[in-house]
Order: sequence, then C-alpha cells, then structure tokens
Amino acid sequence: MPNRRQFLRQTAAFGLIAGLLPGIASTTEVNAASMPSAAEPEVTREVDVLVVGGGTAGTIAAIQAGRAGASVLLVERNSQLGGTMTTGGVAFPGLFDAWGKQVIAGIGWELVKESVELDEGTLPDFAKVPQRHWHNQVYINQFLYAILAEEKCAEAGVEIAYYEFPQAVTKTGDGWEVDCVGFGTKRRVCCRQIIDCTGGAEVVGLLGLPRLREEERQPGSFLFMLGQAHEPGRNQIHQLYVHGADSTNSRTVTLANLTGRKSILAKVREENKRLMHLQPETGFRESYRIQGETLITVNDYASGRVFDDAVCYAFYPVDLHTRTGVKPQPLKLGTVPTIPLRALIPKDSRNLMVAGRCVSSDRLANSGLRVQASCMGMGQAAGVAATLAAKAGTTPLEVPLKKIHDLLRNHGAIIPGDAR
Repeated sequence: MPNRRQFLRQTAAFGLIAGLLPGIASTTEVNAASMPSAAEPEVTREVDVLVVGGGTAGTIAAIQAGRAGASVLLVERNSQLGGTMTTGGVAFPGLFDAWGKQVIAGIGWELVKESVELDEGTLPDFAKVPQRHWHNQVYINQFLYAILAEEKCAEAGVEIAYYEFPQAVTKTGDGWEVDCVGFGTKRRVCCRQIIDCTGGAEVVGLLGLPRLREEERQPGSFLFMLGQAHEPGRNQIHQLYVHGADSTNSRTVTLANLTGRKSILAKVREENKRLMHLQPETGFRESYRIQGETLITVNDYASGRVFDDAVCYAFYPVDLHTRTGVKPQPLKLGTVPTIPLRALIPKDSRNLMVAGRCVSSDRLANSGLRVQASCMGMGQAAGVAATLAAKAGTTPLEVPLKKIHDLLRNHGAIIPGDAR
C-alpha cells in the first residue's frame, strides 16, 4: 500500500493528466466564506421579517423586504430558490401583461428580465395582444434564475437558510418565536413579522388558523424531456400529469414523485428514447388556501373587480386542470383582476401575511391567481407591508394603504390604476 506522500504524488499527477485529456471535465474550486460548526446546531436569530418558503412569491417578498431596510431571514426546505419555476421546472412564467400593457413589474419582472438577457434570450412584445394567452409568457433559463435570485438576496442583505422548516410557531409580545429544524441544525427565530409563502399556507396551518381545500386537487405535472436535448430558456419540456398529486406533507409529496417517475420510466421503455432531462420533483398546482380578511371569488376575478385595498394586478385565464385536461376560460376584453391586501392576511391574525397560490380565494379564482407573475406581485406587496409594519411596531392591516402603494411604486411595482 503506498504511503501518504506517494498517494499525494499520484493524485497530483492524475490531476495534471486529467487536465490535458479531452473529455475529462476540469474542476474549479471555490470556498464557502464561513462554514457553521456541526458541533453547534443551536442557532438563534433575530430579524424584522421571516419569510417561509423561497418559491415564486417568497423570493420576491424577501428581496423586497431587504431592499426596504428590514432584516430578513428566508427559510426554504429545498436546495434552491424559485420553487415552481426552478425545482418544478415551469420556467415559462406569465402573465406580466394584459391587453397591450404591462400590468405586473417590479422585482419579479426585474429578475425574469435579467435572466433572459443574461441568457441572450428573447422577451415578448407586450404592446401586441396575443391570440393565445401563452404567447406572451416568457422563456427563462431556470438554472440562471435560481442563482440570480440568490445574488439579489445577498445584495438586499437577505440571509438564506436552506434545508430548514418551521416546526413550532409561538406568539410573543411584539411578534413571533419560530423553531425551525434542518439536518444538524435547530434554529430559533425571533421576528416581528412572518410572510408565509409555502404554497399551502403551512405556517398558517401550524397556528391552527382556518384554511380552505377541496377533496380533489388539480393534477400536478412532472416535467421531463425524451429523445432530444432540453434547451433551457428556449423551449418547453414534456409534461406528464400526476393525478392526485398532493403537496400537503412529506408523505403525499413522496407518493406524487414516485408515481410521476414510475410513469416516466414506463414512457422511456415504451417509446425507446433516451431520457434527456428530468426535474427533481412534481410541480403542484394547488393545496391549502387561507381564509383571509377578504376572499376573492371567481366573480371578483372574472369581472376585474378593483378592490379598495388592491395592491397588485393579476392576469390569466380561469385555468382549472382536471383528469380530462384543461380548457382555459379567457377573461373578457379589457378585464384585469386585482388582488386586495386583505386577501393576503389570515382572518383575525396579526403580524402574519401570506403570498402566492395560498391567497384567500375560491378554487376557480385561484386557478387564475396561482400563476407566477401574479405570485411575484403578491410577494412584493407582502414584503412592503410586512416591512412597514415591522418598522412601525404594528400589524400590516394598520399600515396606511398610501404608504404601501408609495413604497411599492418606489421599487418599480405597478399599482392598480397605474398600468403602463
């Protein structure tokens, strides 16, 4: 057996040869600035705003809160930001426009636009009203989006905690005490405000506040590519419905993933094509929704009701997926729905908001509200409201609406009535 010195010489020689041979990838080394000690799993953190869930809405909420001057911790149970866009693979976000005008902008659009530009992609012309709604959705490179999102969080001073999730939430005199757990880590967070962006309002559920959900959920989609290379930011990939997909807990998510992968393996064998790309998990369309201070009904949505406390627009057909597929119901010409602040606040709660697909809404309204651009708009509004409430020592509903609107405008968002 060679001694250590011989082993090191052989390893160095192999590295030199590997660098010269074609077909062997070179290795670039980077160092993490500071690694936490495994011997110190207990972490206490005090912040103004805790954002739970780093998906479509949560990423934007955290960046907005950080840019507005709040100290922010973003807790995400997976390994990257972006949620449905990145881990789910639906890298085709929409809709940022309606009837020839941009209606959703701000931080979400900034991130999408930079992702496309860095990837040398193409942006749609919002001045043109498309024949089909999806013509103005944006192709993005999901891998670039995830790391650009991390960069923007860092620039905004947002701390990210991957692989962690709340296990207990307790009210305190001026906010919350949240116990989070990850492998090798226990974290206690003391915060003034919580923004629940988990998709299924899981923090709201931990608190025992009312949530809404149908017995049957829309099918999830497992995204993959057979027989040809997937070109991120240039094309859509194949999708397979996973019926009964439920993101309620780890057991139901496991079942959905196993079911989807089993079906894709059967397709590989049946079609005799190479599997070229596979997303790591199912993309889910619906789970729990909150019962908020206001509930958005499908009539509110389809009529384009302008709520008194509207904080952003939404735009997409009513888009309910079933076992037989989906038949989008387009909105009438000129109709642009709005989302009220009260739909982001669980009923009878304080110092707590949600953003994203768990917004307070009935099922049909939610089928249009749940898409990525609308979730980004909600996330930015929640980030502003939570930050202003934290600074004032109050709760979001008590923050003057004008202050919320003014700060949103300062950060590039479009307020209902301001469409470009």
